Amino acid sequence: MKIAIRSTFVLAAALAVASAMSFAQDGAALYKSKCQACHGPAGTPNPAMAKMMGIKPTSDPAIQALTADQVATTVKAGKGKMHPVAGLSDAEVKAVAAFFKTLK
Repeated sequence: MKIAIRSTFVLAAALAVASAMSFAQDGAALYKSKCQACHGPAGTPNPAMAKMMGIKPTSDPAIQALTADQVATTVKAGKGKMHPVAGLSDAEVKAVAAFFKTLK
């Protein structure tokens, strides 16, 4: 009985880790295809784009202070010169916002 419970726990933990890794990879791929052109591959836009569009790097304290939910809202609704990102499901928006928060 204890072995069955332990095996179930190990399987559940492995699935949770695999799911989290898949979520992060999806967010990275979405960022690369939808966000990188303006925000840069590591969250630092090129100087011309930053000046023209008013984009702050992810290292900026104001950007660091944003929650993943606030980033997701910006992705969905747009803000300032940034237009909403079209064609993303709610899960994809959450994934890309979570990945964006990992950029320092």
